[in-house]
Amino acid sequence: MRLRSLLLVLATALVVVFALLNWPAFTRPTPVDLVWTTASVPLPLVMLGLLTLAVLGFLVAGAAREAHHRRVARDQSRVLQSQRELAERAEASRFTDLRQVLDTHLRESRQRESSASSSLDQALARTQREQRTQLEQLHRALTARMGEMEARLDARLARVEPALAATLRPPQEPPPLAVPLPSPVAAPADLHRRLGEPDYRSEPVRPA
Repeated sequence: MRLRSLLLVLATALVVVFALLNWPAFTRPTPVDLVWTTASVPLPLVMLGLLTLAVLGFLVAGAAREAHHRRVARDQSRVLQSQRELAERAEASRFTDLRQVLDTHLRESRQRESSASSSLDQALARTQREQRTQLEQLHRALTARMGEMEARLDARLARVEPALAATLRPPQEPPPLAVPLPSPVAAPADLHRRLGEPDYRSEPVRPA
């Protein structure tokens, strides 16, 4: 647009300079045929006026077209702005809906977690009660069994204790018996004499 305006200004300046340089020729009257009559007018000046009117018409048309373009651009910018605002509102509403959906989902998940945790706590408490009951029953059964075993052991010990006492009692010493004392041992010589054997110890040893 600026280039076109600059070219128009330069062309107008050239025409004005040309008209000023040749002004006497422009003002010289020339017979002109107007179809119904003939008039003596300066033809170059008439052509310059027509050119001026054409330039002015071109400028007016250009200004009107520029105003029309600006008005259309302004309308389009308004439409775009309204569309942008609508898109932003729709986006904000979508974000709001998404946030509400997420909040609802989180709330439901928390409720499910709380219900699951409560049910789990109840199940754990029930299991603990059952285990405690089983342990108590087992303790009672073991206590009764231990009591029975102790009673049986006491009964067996009561039956075995007399035999053990008799077994572990030290033996009694027998009374001393009257044993005749042996006669004094005879001398060896008397013994040999009684037996009829010679006593070599009493005979003298003869030299050979």
